[in-house]
Amino acid sequence: MKSLSEIDTVSKRASRAIGFSWGISEEVGKNIRMLEIFGLPGLKNLNDYYRSKKNEKFENLKIISQKNKFNDIKLCPIITGVSFLDQIKRLEILGEVIFEKIAYPILFLPFISRASEIIGKRILLKFDDKEFLLNLNINIYSNFFKNDILKLAENISIKFMENSDSFLESEWNELYRLSENTFVEENESLKKSGAGAGLTDND
Repeated sequence: MKSLSEIDTVSKRASRAIGFSWGISEEVGKNIRMLEIFGLPGLKNLNDYYRSKKNEKFENLKIISQKNKFNDIKLCPIITGVSFLDQIKRLEILGEVIFEKIAYPILFLPFISRASEIIGKRILLKFDDKEFLLNLNINIYSNFFKNDILKLAENISIKFMENSDSFLESEWNELYRLSENTFVEENESLKKSGAGAGLTDND
């Protein structure tokens, strides 16, 4: 079994060999490492993308708007991801960002996961019928569990989720009141054993 360090290094060097800068290549190495940690087929998709890249042209999207449609042009997942990450503070305000035709979208996913960490919000990412809830670059919830190569996502949506509690205010209040009993017990214990003259203190 290949180590995560090997996966990172080989992905980085292969990215440089295919024509990306060292800076972007390093990002790709970290991304593929992350995908493999989360059990997603990162290296497999990267290898197939670079094989396709030798014979097919992919658009490098530099400026991202709320809706990004370019007829039949397929977007490079890596440059699109780098651009998204660079512009995340502006894009967050939009609430939702739409793309059409991102090639090998699994390679785009780690950039969105890292964006979630930067803005401190969960992000819901959809590739056609596949959904990914990205939680601050800590974990990913998804309905996609196959070790497949995804050559193209026709419709991609990115929604920025507002932070909220998963419980009711009444549930919080109830549990908080219960927790206050601990303070009462601790205060009584301190009175008996620690604070001031104890029961066995000799005057």
